[in-house]
Amino acid sequence: MKKFLRTVAVAAIVVFGASQAAVADGERYVFIEHSPDSDSWWNTIKNALNDAEKQFGVTVEFRNPPTGDIGDMARIVEQAAASNPDGIIVTIPDFDALKGPITSAIARGIPVITVNSGTHEESEKLGALLHIGQPEFDAGKAAGKRAAKSGAKTFLCVNHFISSAASTQRCEGFAAGMGIPLANQMIDSGTDPSEVKNKVLAYLSANPDVDAILTLGPAAAGPTISALKENGLAGEI
Repeated sequence: MKKFLRTVAVAAIVVFGASQAAVADGERYVFIEHSPDSDSWWNTIKNALNDAEKQFGVTVEFRNPPTGDIGDMARIVEQAAASNPDGIIVTIPDFDALKGPITSAIARGIPVITVNSGTHEESEKLGALLHIGQPEFDAGKAAGKRAAKSGAKTFLCVNHFISSAASTQRCEGFAAGMGIPLANQMIDSGTDPSEVKNKVLAYLSANPDVDAILTLGPAAAGPTISALKENGLAGEI
């Protein structure tokens, strides 16, 4: 996984280099993601970006909204653009909220690549150079097929980022892989650990036949596992 993420980080810098003849020592890029400081998953990305810095002799500034607030993220994008970096790498957790700041950065002549959250279609609408990320529906579908092969008949998709089209696509893909409608089997869990746990417990109480759960990241996975341990279902679902 780390090798893959390092490759993604390097690929982003390479694309900027291709758009500007070559990457030059001293160039500065800004990487902006949507998660709060508490999301440790992004530490791996930071390590990959550090590797990219050393390999290309450039500076990559990592920025994110401390609490995960999308409004704060939009302002961070605006501030980054105002600093005139050689390129911006940004996630698209909420297309409508970030459309203005991202398109404004592109209008200033700043090359922009979108990564991780968001879709290829959204990236194209924004005018970004490209989107680096997996096809979320296909990823969810593959997981759904595996769950169905294991005997699962019903499921719960714990969506901690409901505003992201990509997150919903993964839940939809999971349902397709299992061969059943998504219907009400997706919940908007939010990212607060206690809230995620309580919502999962409530859903399982109302739907005791659930035999598979899909979470979309550490923000939901940890609290969901805690919920399963609390109600004695750990290892059963």
